[in-house]
Amino acid sequence: MSAPSQSLVCSLRHGGVSAGSPVASTAFATTAAERLEILSRYSNIAVVGLSTNPNRPSYFAALYMLRRGYKIVPVNPRAEEILGQRCYPSLRDIPEAVEIVDIFRPSAAVPPIVEDAITIGAKVVWMQFGVVNEDAAQRAREAGLEVVMDQCVKVEHARFFGGLNTLGLNTGVISSRRWSPQGGRKS
Repeated sequence: MSAPSQSLVCSLRHGGVSAGSPVASTAFATTAAERLEILSRYSNIAVVGLSTNPNRPSYFAALYMLRRGYKIVPVNPRAEEILGQRCYPSLRDIPEAVEIVDIFRPSAAVPPIVEDAITIGAKVVWMQFGVVNEDAAQRAREAGLEVVMDQCVKVEHARFFGGLNTLGLNTGVISSRRWSPQGGRKS
């Protein structure tokens, strides 16, 4: 993973969550620069609630990050393997170091996941779109973890490192050319 240019970092200093996010008016709003730093610094991601269904957002996000060079550790008690990776029933069962705990679970399920993240020595708790739990976020921060709420790790990575149009997102650019991560744009 290459780091973005310094000019990109400077332009992101004031970019936070969208105004419509329930996190926007709280102490837990993160800036784009903070999220960029997390994605640049850490590469081992445990995805709690990763589905075996390829049509679920958790599956697509994990596949995207795996293909971008991140180590993905699936956490799902009902599966043995997802995306060719061994699956674990809980964070506490993972034998290797985890840096980011990416949560695809309902907001009410977050507190015990945060406790497990603290126990295993994770560095970041990342709650996906619609997942907001301020009490759990406060607990994580008090334990020294960075916290991101109501943001998608896949969307943020694509935003910072290129490839939003390959995700099915409307980038506002009309073109018959496809983006290629190896060679920029191609016909």
